[in-house]
Amino acid sequence: MSGSGTTAGDDPLQTAIWRLRSRGCWVDAAALLVPHAAVPAAALQRAALLVERCLFTGEGWAEAEEALRAAEAAAREDAERGAAACERGHLAYAATVLGVRDRVDEARSALGRAAALLEPTAPDRALLDFRRGLLAEHLSDSPESARAAYRRAHATATAHGQTLLLSFTWRHLAGLALREGEMAEARHGFGESLRIREELGYLIGTAPALAALAEVEPEPEATRLRAEATRLFRLLGGVPSWLAGQLTPLPPPSAPAV
Repeated sequence: MSGSGTTAGDDPLQTAIWRLRSRGCWVDAAALLVPHAAVPAAALQRAALLVERCLFTGEGWAEAEEALRAAEAAAREDAERGAAACERGHLAYAATVLGVRDRVDEARSALGRAAALLEPTAPDRALLDFRRGLLAEHLSDSPESARAAYRRAHATATAHGQTLLLSFTWRHLAGLALREGEMAEARHGFGESLRIREELGYLIGTAPALAALAEVEPEPEATRLRAEATRLFRLLGGVPSWLAGQLTPLPPPSAPAV
């Protein structure tokens, strides 16, 4: 889930999935994979889409669990089992960080299992390291461990051309820099994250990137960025849901002329 469907060489199915996913239509994107559910990679991608929906909307937990169990059952090789375990850890992390249910032990256990199953040089290591960084930062309050994990993820994602994942590593490294008062570093990282998401057309991730950059830009640029984030947030139906508290609501649009 690091950018499938974003390059000219992708097949039509992946391109269609990307277009739906990038606009927050995860259920529709996952439905395209149902005919291929017996294929481990397709089963895992379907689960990953529905897990991402949970993280962005706080909804769809039962559907994500069902898809994830199917992906775990379809896995035959260690790499497939490791990728499924990584997704299991991410779902448990999402449930914990959004306050749905405390599943932090499950998240740590699943990501540890993924680390044991994935080869050290596997491309999936980038996503695994990034998610271990999330746990370290948000559930263990260990910024140094998080920074090390994000940097490993960033290096591996760069080596394997995982462009969308780079937008996440840039964003979270910038967040840690902001915590330490390193404004120039934070501004650069948030700016790179926004640039990548805009270039890829990752609409559901653009509003958070705009809001993050607004935190480190001076006025009047900060207000402009925040207003743009608010408009996009509303256009996408209030996704991601956790961004609502960070944005100043815009006045409702006037009734269209009939």
